[in-house]
Parts: sequence; structure tokens; C-alpha cells
Amino acid sequence: MDLRKLRYFKVVADEKHIGRAAKVLHISQPPLTRQIHQLEEDLGVTLFNRTPKGMELTDAGRLFREEVNNIFGLIEQATERTQKAGQGRLGRLDIAIFGSGIMGDIPKILLAFKERYPEVNVVLHTMDKGEQINALRQKRISLGFNRMLAPLPDISSELVTTEKLLLAINSNHPLAALPEIPFTEISDIPLILFPSSNRPNFIDKTIRLCQLSGFTPHISQEVGDAVTGVALVASGFGACLVPQSATVLSLPGVVYKPLIDTPDEAEVDLSCIFRKEDESPLLKAFLEILIGYRTEKSQ
Repeated sequence: MDLRKLRYFKVVADEKHIGRAAKVLHISQPPLTRQIHQLEEDLGVTLFNRTPKGMELTDAGRLFREEVNNIFGLIEQATERTQKAGQGRLGRLDIAIFGSGIMGDIPKILLAFKERYPEVNVVLHTMDKGEQINALRQKRISLGFNRMLAPLPDISSELVTTEKLLLAINSNHPLAALPEIPFTEISDIPLILFPSSNRPNFIDKTIRLCQLSGFTPHISQEVGDAVTGVALVASGFGACLVPQSATVLSLPGVVYKPLIDTPDEAEVDLSCIFRKEDESPLLKAFLEILIGYRTEKSQ
């Protein structure tokens, strides 16, 4: 049994007449009649009663018509879903996140993507930089968000945003009363640095900025993420440089101060990383949303 016979049956059942069905199908009546007879022989049942007025479905024919309609409905659904998947509008997208970026632009990009492609299942994974790279290479994720990725031959990146750095400082510290803090003023403050893994990272960035300004930082703690760093600032352990996105962390005793007289490099990029050879329509659709968001933000 093939789909052609099922289609012939469906049209005859709808038209209730061989002649009219033949016109709809653009074939002559004799081969259509033979196909219906062949279908009945294949099934071992009579599907139609032949009457002077045309073709009437038997009880078996009516049941078979329901099943055939279900079959064509599933085929239509499968076709539609396959087309959506090929257009990046259906499927599953595994995305890795880490650090302060999730507090700023990333949720907005994810929301924009979900609004455009509501049938795509977005699954988020918390992974640091090293874990993201391994997961990309093993094809466990499609993309990740991170900072300061050293060039890799098999990994591409797309810039999301560039953020200014601010100083998270305890509100009881004398410098907290200043509207802006000269960068060299932090030379005597114990600094809390993050993240403590996967070099090069933001720790290296902070140390380099201090060196460019002519001093070696006094490091009090190295911690895993911005949340821990800002929490330690609230507890009086020191101060820490943070990207703009981290300033959404509102903790009692912590204020965020702009820095002045900083080196030119006193900013940090947030990028989306993905496999160079990945030609997935889903990834392409996501990157289009990301680029559109970045363009709109810059205007």
C-alpha cells in the first residue's frame, strides 16, 4: 500500500463519485477504478458500495476514511515541523551561561529569541569558560556566553556588548563618598578578584589595568564569580572591579562608583561563542536575533 492509493481513496470518498474524483485527480476513470479495486484487495474488505448515484462508503470504508485522514494529517504536521526546523523555528537550543553577563544583556537576547521563535525549546546550562569550550566541542551545547576567550581554531565568537568597569566598594569606605574614583586610588584597597578559574580571565584583566596605572594590586581574595565578590565587598573584605551588568546586584553596604583616569582598556567584552563549522538553522536564527539586538542597542 502506498500514499498514492490512499490519496485516490480519500478523493473518491470525498467526491462519492468515480468520475468526479478522476477529474479532481487529473486522471482517467478506468485507472482510478482499478486502483480502488486493488486497494480493496490489499485490505481484504469492501470500502465502497457501488450505486447508480455513485460510491457510498461501507462501515469499513468509513473507518478507513478516518484513519486515512489521520495519516494525511500526520504527514502535513511532519512536513510543517520539518520545514520549521529547517528554518530554525523549531527544535532545541542548548545554551551555556556564566557570570555577570546573565544579569544584563543575555536575558534580553533570550527573551527576544523566544518571542520570535516560541516553538524552540531553549535549555540553559551553567558552565564556566572551560566547560563551555568542552561542551561545544562535544556538541552538548550550541553556544555559550562568556568573556575574554583566547583565540581558538575551532571556536568562533560574536560580540554581544562592551561594558565599562566600575568599582564595587563598601559604603563605609572613605572613597565611597566620592562621585567618581580615580583609578590609582584603588592601589591601597584590598581587591577581591573573580573568576578564579580558566585563565586568561577577568582577574588577569584587573591585574593588567593596575600595572598599566603603575601599581601592583593588593589582592585579598580570588573567588568564583561576581556574586561572591560583591557579597564579600558587603562584608568589608575589600573592593572589586565589576562590569556594568553586575551592578544589578543590590546588597546592603555596597555602592558602585564610576572610575576616572583609567587605562584605555578599562572595559570588558561579553561574547557569544559557538563552533565554527556549525551551520545549524537554529544557531543562525539565534545569531540574527543577537546581532539585531546589538545593533538596536547601539543606535
